[in-house]
Amino acid sequence: SYLDYAMSVIVSRAIPDARDGLKPVHRRILWAMHEGGYTKDKAYKKSANVVGDVMGRYHPHGDSAIYDALARMAQPFSMGLPLMDGQGNFGSMDGDPPAAMRYTEIRMDHPAEALLADIDKDTVEFQDNYDGSKQEPIVLPARYPNLLVNGAGGIAVGMATNIPPHNAAELCDAARHLIKTPGAATETLLNYVQGPDFPTGGVCVETRENILDAYETGRGGFRLRARWEVEELGRGQWQIVVTEIPYLVQKAKLIERIASLLDQKKLPLLADVMDESAEDVRLILEPKSRTIDPALLMESVFKLTDLEIRFALNLNVLDPTGAPRVVGLKEALQIWLNHRREVVVRRATRRLEQVEDRLEVLSGFMVAYLNLDEVIRIIRFEDHPKDQLITTFSLTDRQAEA
Repeated sequence: SYLDYAMSVIVSRAIPDARDGLKPVHRRILWAMHEGGYTKDKAYKKSANVVGDVMGRYHPHGDSAIYDALARMAQPFSMGLPLMDGQGNFGSMDGDPPAAMRYTEIRMDHPAEALLADIDKDTVEFQDNYDGSKQEPIVLPARYPNLLVNGAGGIAVGMATNIPPHNAAELCDAARHLIKTPGAATETLLNYVQGPDFPTGGVCVETRENILDAYETGRGGFRLRARWEVEELGRGQWQIVVTEIPYLVQKAKLIERIASLLDQKKLPLLADVMDESAEDVRLILEPKSRTIDPALLMESVFKLTDLEIRFALNLNVLDPTGAPRVVGLKEALQIWLNHRREVVVRRATRRLEQVEDRLEVLSGFMVAYLNLDEVIRIIRFEDHPKDQLITTFSLTDRQAEA
């Protein structure tokens, strides 16, 4: 039984698909919202409405699990390109939880609509939902490489995944290069993709060699530091202002940690810490004396607090066959490009079928119009007009029906 459970967690819960970068819960939320028409040009809908739709039709799991996934998709500090446009309290960088789903309102944002674009043109395969009453997509058409744009994190059974967000424009440039030169090395792609691009900013202080190694193998990590500057206060006084903190670090906990280190006298160069943040991040670090070197002060704080973290990279994804494996940057982009090619071909094929079907009907109509009196006579007076039309004018069944 444990093996069945492990497989279920790996395939349909914790690991994202390499093609659209989504886990089943996110894909089902997007599909249910697409069906309900909760798009960017419509009014906001209560989050509870959406959660009810998703839970009733596609995802028979806890409502809190669905709402947590939905709320995260609306957090600009969690997502590279937020997929949801939320109204109300969806949590903060301090680690506050979102308001209950009965209070918040939501609709899809443009990036979500780009993931779903052309889904109604037979571009992807569908499967039955849990009770066979509806159909849901196995994967979304995904107009941009969402896996790397928004990243993912998940712990399955015996394996985990951790993918940082990246800059969408950089990834698209790299993908374009990969289309032109399929044999490109990861090193060349790094001319386009400098490294991860976190929505909360910060400075990546990893060496180029380590970044290359991480992207080649799909495993590694990035040292990420807060961005800071010295603010002059006049009369030789100064203070340090931190304007960007590392990704997923809770600001309130960070300040608590610095304050407790101050109490324990473990930061001898620091006098005080204050949080003056509003919409933007603004942490003030006051030095013990103005003769201290600011860089030295910051080094001591980086060493002991989460103002510097190591963000692990573990590019573990479900490949198009549904098997979990670790891929590099190049392969992740290639899987997405192959998926897009398939989507575009299927879209064109469907369009061609529609045109050919219409042409067949129209050519039948032309025969009918050129022999209008005879056609009317057959339909009025013959016992089996359809068969008669087919034999008299060599029509196909479809043309005669029309």
